[in-house]
Amino acid sequence: MQLNTRTWGSGDKSAVLVHGIMSDSRTWRRVGPALAERGYRVVAVDLRGHGASPRGEYSPALFARDLVDTLTERADVAIGHSLGGLALSLAVDRLRPCRAVYCDPVWATSAPDRRVNAAAFVEGKHATREHIARLNPSWDEADIDVELATLADWDPDTSHFLGDRPLLGFLPAHPVVPSLVQLADPSFLIGPEDAAHLRKSHFEVRTVPGAGHTIHRDDFDGFMKSLEGWI
Repeated sequence: MQLNTRTWGSGDKSAVLVHGIMSDSRTWRRVGPALAERGYRVVAVDLRGHGASPRGEYSPALFARDLVDTLTERADVAIGHSLGGLALSLAVDRLRPCRAVYCDPVWATSAPDRRVNAAAFVEGKHATREHIARLNPSWDEADIDVELATLADWDPDTSHFLGDRPLLGFLPAHPVVPSLVQLADPSFLIGPEDAAHLRKSHFEVRTVPGAGHTIHRDDFDGFMKSLEGWI
C-alpha cells in the first residue's frame, strides 16, 4: 500500500514522521516546519485508515509493511509517536534510518492489568471541540482544529485489532539503529521497569517533564529540546 504523504523543506538531510492512532500527518504541523528549518527534507505519512491513505485490513504488521513500501529512501532520522512508534519499531530493520526516535510508543504498559477497549477509540471519533479542549488544556486552537479534522478522516476500524485485551505491546529486546525513547510524564504505556529495561538494552530514554501522551502537541518546546543530539 502506498501511503499519502505530506512534506516540508528541501534540505540535505531527511526525516520521516509517523503519527499515532486516530491522527494523521497533520499532527506534525509544528514539527515538520521546525525540522525543515534545521535543514531537513521532511516526509510525514498517513497510516492506512488515517487521513487520505487507503483503507484495508489493519494490524501492526500491516502498518509497518506500508512504511517499508512507501518510504524507499533511507532517512537520517525517523520519528514515530504512539502507534506510529510501534509501526516504526516493526519496520526499522527494513527502513534502516540512521537514527530512530520513539515518542511514548505502544510497546508495553505501566499497568499490566489495564485492558484496551476498542469501543472507547470509536467513541472518540465523535469528540466535540469542548471535549478535546477539556482533555488537552495546553493545546491551542489550531491543534484542536487539526484533531477535529483528523478524527473526521479516521477509519475507526483501525482500532479493531486491539480487541479487548491487556494493554501489552512489543517491547524491543535491543535497538536496531541508535534509538531515543521519549516518554510522557508520567507515561501510561512505558512504566519504570520497562524504561529501565530499555536503558539496559542501550536505548536512550528521556522524559519530557509535564508532557502528556501527545508530547509534540502538549509541550512543543519540550519535545524539540528532548531531541537535542538526535536531529
